[in-house]
Amino acid sequence: MSARKAGFVALIGEPNAGKSTLLNSMVGAKVSIVTHKVQTTRARIRGVTVQGDAQIVFVDTPGLFRPRRRLDRAMVAAAWSGAADADVVVLLVEAHRGITEGAEAIIEGLAERTKGRKVVLAINKIDKVEAPALLALTKDLNDRFDFSETFMISAEKGHGVDDLRQWLASEMPEGEWLYPEDQISDWPMRMIAAEMTREKLTLRLHQELPYQLTVETESWVEGKDGSVRIDQMIYVIRDGHKGIVLGHKGEAIKAVGIAARRDMEEFLGCKVNLFLKVKTRPNWLDEKERYSEMGLDFSDGNT
Repeated sequence: MSARKAGFVALIGEPNAGKSTLLNSMVGAKVSIVTHKVQTTRARIRGVTVQGDAQIVFVDTPGLFRPRRRLDRAMVAAAWSGAADADVVVLLVEAHRGITEGAEAIIEGLAERTKGRKVVLAINKIDKVEAPALLALTKDLNDRFDFSETFMISAEKGHGVDDLRQWLASEMPEGEWLYPEDQISDWPMRMIAAEMTREKLTLRLHQELPYQLTVETESWVEGKDGSVRIDQMIYVIRDGHKGIVLGHKGEAIKAVGIAARRDMEEFLGCKVNLFLKVKTRPNWLDEKERYSEMGLDFSDGNT
């Protein structure tokens, strides 16, 4: 019997490059928020998968971008520190967007921040471009950085994902598995449930508002019949936002609650009774506890 292997893989890239979709595809379940809006992943979410004798622990980092606010700075710091701690780093670049200014900035930071680690390139959303453009992009990216391997994938459709997973498994260092075999994330269920609600709010609300709210699971009570009662608080920074989250006659929050509850029931495999409340908390973006709740380092927001 061959020796067991285990290690960490950091997924990095610009916001919306497909990191969360790839993580969910690798793990085979939804552990990370996926929306069309940028900067939705705030914390480093770990997803765990087993490939043969290897356990791969994926770190889905927040997208790398130019930070403006404290929360932005803490997110970017978390992304780079996820890359620095990993055994292998996977850089995701969108095929149809090519080498954007943001992608260029990330590539420039790779050499300094990933010393001694293998960095692989995953060109995502390959179904959106023709083969000649894809080959030209591959050459251009590899001319800029010495990637260990290049993979062409579609995280959403699953193309090339198995090849990438198998290669990553072969690169994991020998060692005992870090998590039980059936565990797919190291995030507490309370946090995954809060992220599910935040995803539904993000999809429903427009413009800046999603970035100015956060969701916390306040209580989690398991019933004798196997069901779970989950109470969550949605914090917004202005009273005016409260009305937007609630919607006309409470329609918006009701729709969010129904959609989030469905996701939770599918994930937990049991009946969920979900109760949502909205509260104004003007300074939550500057409160240390909120950052800890998201798994971010509050002090990183100072830099």
